[in-house]
Amino acid sequence: MNRDGLTVRGLTVTGRAGTVIVDRLDLRIAPGEVLALVGPSGAGKTTVLRAVLGALPPGLTQAGGRIEWHGAPVRAPRRWRRRTVGFLGQDPASALHPLLDARAAVREALPRSARGTGAEERALAEVGLDPAGLARRRPHQLSGGQAQRVALARALAAGPELLVLDEPTSALDPAALALVLERVRRRRGDGRSVTLVVSHDMGVVRELADHVVRLGPGGGPGPAPTTPIRSRVMRGGPVLETRGTTVAQPPGGAPLLSDVHLTIRAGEAVALLGPSGSGKSTLLRALAGLHPAEAGQATVAGQPLPWPVSERSPAALRALALAGQNPLDVLNPARTVGAALTRPLRTLRGLSRRAARARALHLLATVGLPEELAHRYPGALSGGQRQRVALARALAGEPAVLLADEITAALDTRTAAQVLDLIDALRRESGLAVLAVTHDPAVAARADRVLRVEGGRLHPRPCSHDDHRRPSLDAL
Repeated sequence: MNRDGLTVRGLTVTGRAGTVIVDRLDLRIAPGEVLALVGPSGAGKTTVLRAVLGALPPGLTQAGGRIEWHGAPVRAPRRWRRRTVGFLGQDPASALHPLLDARAAVREALPRSARGTGAEERALAEVGLDPAGLARRRPHQLSGGQAQRVALARALAAGPELLVLDEPTSALDPAALALVLERVRRRRGDGRSVTLVVSHDMGVVRELADHVVRLGPGGGPGPAPTTPIRSRVMRGGPVLETRGTTVAQPPGGAPLLSDVHLTIRAGEAVALLGPSGSGKSTLLRALAGLHPAEAGQATVAGQPLPWPVSERSPAALRALALAGQNPLDVLNPARTVGAALTRPLRTLRGLSRRAARARALHLLATVGLPEELAHRYPGALSGGQRQRVALARALAGEPAVLLADEITAALDTRTAAQVLDLIDALRRESGLAVLAVTHDPAVAARADRVLRVEGGRLHPRPCSHDDHRRPSLDAL
């Protein structure tokens, strides 16, 4: 049998209006090789992966070209995927069945003969997860990094010939990142497996890829502010305070974070660092009213902040906004981008339908997205575009505090820097306060304070204001 690996010939993908998204792309990945696709958000990287798998979302069409596996055209994509492919998408939590625990999610991907033999536990351990502690947890009980590793364990469990990875390391802390990279490197060494990966992390690309293909440029937010936000004196008083706050996962279980005392002032940015599963995202979700706190009190703008979102006043709902790790948590797949933005504008700010539509277009422009995306559905957007739409939605109510959970994870280097510039400008001009969970040094470098989760507590860390940005795509 011919062992040519994966070949893409003249791939062209168009949108509903005939817009060319991918134009006559050629790729070849031989067995034992890793090819990385890089480029700005919206350049079509995820679309290429979906086209290779024969799984383009509604509204996108393969207008030309063909996909070949070992020299033969792929004529039954669904059967081919089931037998040959392991896939990890950008939104791993949405790919995991909400009713299946981590062990069952991996078990579902194994051949019947391997089920119940300990293969599930080995697959979880190989990506740095403790089977004893996490095997029985469901997706909503996992951190973003843990969910990403469960989805990767599932993709790798059956030893697929073709592994397709879309931003596989975006939510991982450094220790987990090293384990995942080692796991993928071992596959490359077998001389049989083919790996196609999309990543914005140039360190990951250089570590893994034998070949790199850069797709064309896309748009981005407006120019950077000229005054460094870090150099100005804090002008605001306390806007968010927590006292004695404790959070657990699952609710009622062992505490992840205990006795949290935190004050954030208007215009201030605080970065929250720590390993996956340490409670960072759970704390943000508790502050947003989406996860019950076990103990403690919180105030926003000096007013008590009830933990259940159902008990919060309209003013409190406007004051806090969460931009989470998974944009699909807040973007209804059956609603257009425009509808996703106009709803909070009408409910939180009381705008008329016409005014809300105009403001929605302005918000898209603010985060560097063209107006025509207002008519698209989330499934037709790239991961980076969805991330920016979710940020625009979070900003729609003009919040006093932005709870930002890995908001640059799905963005290329330039777009990430521009989004951070936008948030800096809002901090300077309107006093927006930011509490950011991140693994990205570029985000932490912009913070006024950095806190690290260690032993279930928050500890201050010296804040370096050097420019720790990730390497530029221009280096390629």
